[in-house]
Amino acid sequence: MRPATIRPMRLLAGLMSATALTTVALSAAFAQEATESVSVPTVDVAGSSERALDPVRGFVARQEISGTKTDTPLIENPQSVSVVPRDQIDARQAQTLGEALRYTAGVRVENYGTDSRTDWFQIRGFNAQDNGIFLNGLRYNTGYAGNVYETYGLERYEILRGPTSVLYGQIAPGGLVNMVSRRPTDTAQGEVRLTAGSYGRAQAQATSSGPLTADGVWSYSLTALGRASQTTVDHTRDDRVFVAPALTFRPDANTSFTVLGYYQQDSTNGNQFLPFNGTAGLTPFGRISRNRFTGEPDFDKFARTQAGIGYEFSHRFNNVFSFQQNARYSHTDIAWNQVYGGGLQADQRTLNRFAYRADIDVSTFQLDNQLRADFTTGPLTHTVLGGFDYSYVAYRNGQAFALANGLDVFAPVYGAAPIPGLSSRFSDIRQNTSQYGLYLQDQIRWGQLVLLGGIRQDFAYADTRNRLTEGNSYQYDGKFTWRVGGIYLFDNGFAPYVSYARSFQPQIGTTVSGATYDPLEGEQYEAGIKFQPNGTRSFIQASAFHLTQQNTLTTDPSSVFNQVSVGKIRVRGLELEAVAELGGGVTLVGSYTYLDPEITRTTVAAEDGNRPNGVPRNTAGLYGEYTFVNAAGPLSGLTLGAGVRYLGNTTSANSNYYVVPSTTLFDATVRYDLEKLSPRMRGLTLRVNASNLADTRYVSRCSTNDSCFYGNRLNVLGSVSYRW
Repeated sequence: MRPATIRPMRLLAGLMSATALTTVALSAAFAQEATESVSVPTVDVAGSSERALDPVRGFVARQEISGTKTDTPLIENPQSVSVVPRDQIDARQAQTLGEALRYTAGVRVENYGTDSRTDWFQIRGFNAQDNGIFLNGLRYNTGYAGNVYETYGLERYEILRGPTSVLYGQIAPGGLVNMVSRRPTDTAQGEVRLTAGSYGRAQAQATSSGPLTADGVWSYSLTALGRASQTTVDHTRDDRVFVAPALTFRPDANTSFTVLGYYQQDSTNGNQFLPFNGTAGLTPFGRISRNRFTGEPDFDKFARTQAGIGYEFSHRFNNVFSFQQNARYSHTDIAWNQVYGGGLQADQRTLNRFAYRADIDVSTFQLDNQLRADFTTGPLTHTVLGGFDYSYVAYRNGQAFALANGLDVFAPVYGAAPIPGLSSRFSDIRQNTSQYGLYLQDQIRWGQLVLLGGIRQDFAYADTRNRLTEGNSYQYDGKFTWRVGGIYLFDNGFAPYVSYARSFQPQIGTTVSGATYDPLEGEQYEAGIKFQPNGTRSFIQASAFHLTQQNTLTTDPSSVFNQVSVGKIRVRGLELEAVAELGGGVTLVGSYTYLDPEITRTTVAAEDGNRPNGVPRNTAGLYGEYTFVNAAGPLSGLTLGAGVRYLGNTTSANSNYYVVPSTTLFDATVRYDLEKLSPRMRGLTLRVNASNLADTRYVSRCSTNDSCFYGNRLNVLGSVSYRW
């Protein structure tokens, strides 16, 4: 592979450093020159009335941090960005990322139905769970089978659509979700909540934060959750223990150091692989039960323990320069046993099964250094961000596989035959990956015009050792990516914008000849309009985009045992999204997504021009709440909510496929503030939420004709909480 050009390094080297010490030295050297050569705007160190990392009151956020890595108003970013804050998550009692983003444009969540192991989702038609989940701006989901972060430990979700490599490096072209965790607050506050619900769910959770000292120099946050629960699938639990402490040291208005930690332990099972005929389609015996467990109760398990510790350090040197450094070390252990299905036999009731075992551990260290400069040159106001980020991942995965006995899915008998021995592994991989990135971004404001431009150079290295063959493979990918955009802020709240962005994502593995694959490359053109009416708490955005991914792996025409990176997928789309607090107790969240996906280049003639597997054309949702704020007496504490979601049809494969039918689902909310009954019950709230209210049977997705997954069933949650 041709080595990366060094030209971007020369552009960036004078503006950023590889370590915090070098950055501090640079800032000191440049400070005097900067103040002499440019006009410096007044900077409010204390911050604006709303900051991107602070709690948001209500459903509507005004600031975001993921799209620029600076605290930026949503309406000033020439890219499609959504924020789902804590109050919106609590209103629907969302327990997972998928539940929280059900009404978000451009995002198809819960692709594989009931699965407690991983948040499966797409953004703009591309799978995003593998490397598109971030925690506090650092990559979170790494390694096979992935991680899941407890939703109760988060302050908000931020969804950034489209290629984002300039700020985040290796990523799929659809975009990312950045999870912003709870952190220490300036005032004492907290909550205790008890929850019970469908499938024997029993859950206790609490969070507390505030100052530790009278002067506010030290502050803390502590969040914890414990859960014991069954699921819609027999013999499958969803148990969890979660603890997340945080501590902030703020000696002055210009300096802050926050330590963030978490520990999470999960116990569940793998997903159920079911055939199309028997789920979306019929067999002579009808459809397979939605609670059918296709594994072995005495064998199947998915036990995961994950923990992380990191920090966020920031310091403002003067009115021009400030520095931010984020770092985190994390570790995940997974013990996974599963007997899974592989299609029906000729009798149309016996499921072929396979036994599988995996022992996985992943250790990750990440560091992101950011040097920021705020200044003006003539009529232009600049926010320049230069950064260096680094990540190291040590990934270990040993897997064993064997044929297992079949299972009658209409009258299952478990334990009829012993599980085959899995002592001999068919795969034992040890992989170490390192990634270095240099980036430079400038946000320029000229009157009511805001321009955004960024460049980045990535260096990615992978060293893979096959412990079975004692063979080693080494891969290097380097890529220069960039983006540019502009948005005009009209006085009436309208803001039209255009943008262009590129992304890249290395593909691990080699051809049969030993050559590495070219990285996936994304390119997007986007135009849209944002609307934030003056004096109201609402935000509306519409976007149209043309997004392509090239170098997709496809079958080598000269050998069915080989793949070549020549494929191309194109997705055109339209997204509409609105969130509004209309007054009088009315709140609305709505979205609509139209996608026109197509496989435009492939070596498989039967796939050419088809829709990619699992990508819907239409998705829509509308959720509303009404609080009886103008009612007299006890009725004034009541809130009623309802939602409707439409999930468009998908295909079960890229060719020779079935069509997985569309479905419409309904949700409901009842909430009551007990303070309206008596002032002594101030802070007490009762909640009842129901999703898939009609218990509609549907298939969320088929990844192959023999691998289909039922969607979530009716789920009712009731809780009582006390806040202070």
